[in-house]
Amino acid sequence: MLESIVTFLQSLPPWGVLGVTFLIAYIENLFPPSPSDVLLVFCGTIVGIGTVGFMPMLVMATLGSVTGFSTAYWLGRKYGTQIAEKRWVPFLNMDTIGRVQHWFDKYHGLIIVVNRFLSGTRAVISFAAGITAMPFPRTVIYCTISAAVWNALMILLGMQFGSRWRDVDQYLSTYGTVITILLVAAVVGWLVWKWWKRRRTV
Repeated sequence: MLESIVTFLQSLPPWGVLGVTFLIAYIENLFPPSPSDVLLVFCGTIVGIGTVGFMPMLVMATLGSVTGFSTAYWLGRKYGTQIAEKRWVPFLNMDTIGRVQHWFDKYHGLIIVVNRFLSGTRAVISFAAGITAMPFPRTVIYCTISAAVWNALMILLGMQFGSRWRDVDQYLSTYGTVITILLVAAVVGWLVWKWWKRRRTV
């Protein structure tokens, strides 16, 4: 399966690779879970052999991510409450939306920046941002920053793997676990620091 994907990507002209990159980044925001990170790394292997430049691929991947995020945002803004209440989408319900609303109230745009590094939460966050009517221009800025950093990492990773692309899936699984642990540790550390600071001012 993976070999077929790589062979397909290598058979495409540069504009075809860029188009696939855009679609991969777009779809992940609407139809989770999708193996978008693995596929984006595979696209990065094409950069490694010189078929497509790094910047064009990064621009298309980021544009796809932001467009997909924006689509989910406006779906959430217009139909979100109805969809969540009727549970038309398995991973979206009012309890989930309530938790995300709490995160937005507490951490604001940081949630959008961080969620790109946590696979599986992207569609929920973008949809919930629309439901909670978070200002769209600010949402796009946060999403663009997050997507550009993450996509650059995935593409660079693909460039480094090159012919060892078969190791990508296992590496991403380990990498994702490490990133999640580090982010959780950072949030816990920040909360402890806030608590300690509040105690000192009492």
